Amino acid sequence: MKKSLKKVTRASYSLGDLILAVSSVSRNNRETVAAVADLLESGRVRLNSHGRKVRARVC
Repeated sequence: MKKSLKKVTRASYSLGDLILAVSSVSRNNRETVAAVADLLESGRVRLNSHGRKVRARVC
C-alpha cells in the first residue's frame, strides 16, 4: 500500500519575528546580525512580500 505524501505547511513570520527569535538566544547585537545574515545568505530563511519571494542581499 502506497502512502500519500502530506503537504508541509510552513508558518510565515515577519523579519522582525526572526530577529527577535535569534536575539533571544544570542549574546549581543553583532552575533544577532551575523546569525540573521547567515540564515538569509544560506537560503534557510526566505523573505516574502505579498506572496512573492524577495531576494535579500547580504553585504
